[in-house]
Amino acid sequence: MATHNLLLLPGDGIGPEVMAQVKRVIDFFNKKGPDKFLTDEALVGGCCFDAHGVAITDATMAKAKAADAIMFGAVGGPKWDKVPYDVRPEAGLLRLRKDLDLYANLRPAIVYPALADSSSLKREVVEGLDIIILRELTGGVYFGEPKTITDLGNGQKRAIDTQVYDTYEIERIDRVAFELARKRRNKVTSMEKRNVMKSGVLWNEVTTALHVREYKDVQLEHMLADAGGMQLVRWPKQFDVIVTDNLFGDMLSDIAATLTGSLGMLPSASLGEVDPKTRKRKALYEPVHGSAPDIAGKGIANPIAMIASFGMALRYSFDMGKQADMIDAAIAATLAKNLRTGDIKSEGSKVVNTVEMGDAILAELETLAG
Repeated sequence: MATHNLLLLPGDGIGPEVMAQVKRVIDFFNKKGPDKFLTDEALVGGCCFDAHGVAITDATMAKAKAADAIMFGAVGGPKWDKVPYDVRPEAGLLRLRKDLDLYANLRPAIVYPALADSSSLKREVVEGLDIIILRELTGGVYFGEPKTITDLGNGQKRAIDTQVYDTYEIERIDRVAFELARKRRNKVTSMEKRNVMKSGVLWNEVTTALHVREYKDVQLEHMLADAGGMQLVRWPKQFDVIVTDNLFGDMLSDIAATLTGSLGMLPSASLGEVDPKTRKRKALYEPVHGSAPDIAGKGIANPIAMIASFGMALRYSFDMGKQADMIDAAIAATLAKNLRTGDIKSEGSKVVNTVEMGDAILAELETLAG
């Protein structure tokens, strides 16, 4: 029996509502054993700014560094649109990613059989879809310097964001992509904009060289990121693992989200390097969706992405693949019974609220556990 320490950061908007359902799933596995999860909770985002004047405190960062994994809800909302840039709610998440060096962001896009008709695309295009977009998370234009807005006078300003990548940053995200592909369908598609960006030229060169040196057994293709966006909505099942930079990964994973029927369906994992001594890695798990302030407090948010994110934690942080498979199966079984939150409702479905969806998934877990 092992004991795992989880830090829960519900955040803003619907974050606390969907995190509440994850707590119930954690309680379920604590009762079933043999592993145990100890949880601690802290503020992040806008609620942390309200309480402490920053998006995340040093004390919470210390807890994050000590935790075996972090479960993160969502941050932000119109309430904090006017706060200083360096303490905006999103700064808390960016600090977690940077300080913990969570460079590999795994965003699976899976279409559950019961939701094939909920996608905006035709059933035959998305049915059976199972791809991963692997986004480099700690480099690129989001962190590059200089990052400034300069007043030029005469009513003119100049904004600068800098796209920066070093060889090692590209190689380490590529390695994650190739290793993932070896356990899946053995295909990696690398996306960049080498036709107009020097960082894209380097990305392509480094990826090609690493493939030749270490991963010849994996199929590698290169695609310009804009063409990749088009192909994602034309025929997404051509892909297996897509690896790309921070900016394009942000955009392409949101495109992939629409294929599944709703942003409320997509989990994600942000992973750091494996410690050679402990064999553990820093990791943060979060739904791809945002804080959805328009529905916050109404009890109607879809908790599936948050629950599935805990499933990814079981798989990637705790080597509990069997339990992760149980969560995936429980979600699929719940959807097969035509239960839907409002974001994924369809004709003839029964619309349920956040807690009722949690109830249904927990009932399926109980059945699967026997």
